[in-house]
Amino acid sequence: MKQLKYILILAIFASACSEEFTDLAPISQRNVENFYQTESDVRTGVNAIYSVLQQDGCYNDSYWTMFEMRSDNTDNVSESGLASVRFTIDAFEDEPTNEVITNAYTTSYLGVARANIVLSRIGEVNMDANLKNQYTGEALFLRSLFYYHLALSFGNIPLVLDETKSVDEGLEHRQVPASAVFDQLIADLTQAESLLPVKYTGANVGRATKGAAAALLGKVLLTVNKKGEAATVLRRIVSSYGYTLLSDYANLWGVENENNAESIFEVQYQGGLGSEGNRFTNDFSASLPTSVSGYRNRPTMDLMRAYEPGDLRFAASIDTFYIDNSGRPHSSSTDNSRWTIKYGRTNPFNEGDAPNNFVVLRYADVLLMLAEAIGESAEAYSLINQVRNRAGLGNIDASTPGTFAQKLLKERQVELAFENHRWADLLRFGVAETVMRAHGKNPRLLFYIPQRELDLNPNFKQNN
Repeated sequence: MKQLKYILILAIFASACSEEFTDLAPISQRNVENFYQTESDVRTGVNAIYSVLQQDGCYNDSYWTMFEMRSDNTDNVSESGLASVRFTIDAFEDEPTNEVITNAYTTSYLGVARANIVLSRIGEVNMDANLKNQYTGEALFLRSLFYYHLALSFGNIPLVLDETKSVDEGLEHRQVPASAVFDQLIADLTQAESLLPVKYTGANVGRATKGAAAALLGKVLLTVNKKGEAATVLRRIVSSYGYTLLSDYANLWGVENENNAESIFEVQYQGGLGSEGNRFTNDFSASLPTSVSGYRNRPTMDLMRAYEPGDLRFAASIDTFYIDNSGRPHSSSTDNSRWTIKYGRTNPFNEGDAPNNFVVLRYADVLLMLAEAIGESAEAYSLINQVRNRAGLGNIDASTPGTFAQKLLKERQVELAFENHRWADLLRFGVAETVMRAHGKNPRLLFYIPQRELDLNPNFKQNN
């Protein structure tokens, strides 16, 4: 299962698209024109797309800052020093020059550019047809994953679907509404699902599958309020792709449990190689010195209180020094004595070099999305209760206090905490402003377009 991690380090050179000029700068003739000739070349090119997911601008840093810390789930302790750039994101005080947000934009478009090169070149390569379909599906899924984060974060963005070969061509890119991006993702993910295998074995475990494409497709369809279509896609995952809930929530986490029967897609990390490990395990750790930068992605008291008494997910997700006799977080738990442990149980080989994967999509999310797509009904509650029962909790139904949306959103919050779904969920359920104002914030629904992109392309307009 770890072998895919080792080959990603060899794939970086496959695309020379500039990380400094993110309006999709020209590719290197030396690296591309003479490279995409064989099946092995294409595989290396696809692996280079996967490697972008590991970077700080994606799952290693920016995505959890923008999709968890931005929400009511987590915060950042320190307002000064190295942590101030995250504190401003948490407080909705970030500026267009914020380096974490800029890094998310530039790195995501690096992934898009690498995917576009593969998709533009693969048709010319003489190779096995089934493998060509697989690699095409992987590139479509990965490009869609980058665009999903870009569209949710920034709204109006360039939708570039072809290889960019010159600086002038890059400067001709125009922003399009997020709705146009999501329409493209629906088409691309539908095609990707048709091309990808149901599962892999051996060294290929960890690559994108039909289930990964379908799960992201279902999420996009819910985002654009196409619930009937989303239900069809999500039912297909339940009936045909072989995933199941693990019996013990705690067994979802830890290096020994990666790529398990509930996992649909994970970003693969490998510690000890110097460049393939993650940094978020250190960032979430209780050992991060407060005097330097404070705990990052610290669970909020609101999140801790969202767990019901007896919820087994609490101890598998959060650790704190302050628990009362009933197992609930004590009111004194307002300092730094609470931290995220889903990804923090492993001692890194070195600082910022931990082996833990980041779980992007899993089956419990699919069950809860299917309940959302179906709407309040006995079937929807049955899906929610599968997830609750695994957590040691009793059933809920229409008589349980609260609206169906409130009950479902709360279940998603505690089931998927720290997995980068909360901010997207608040947006999709239409409650981001209400929830964050209750959390003491003055929210903006979109991040600013990075200033460097406005400087490079005068056609771009800033978000308000």
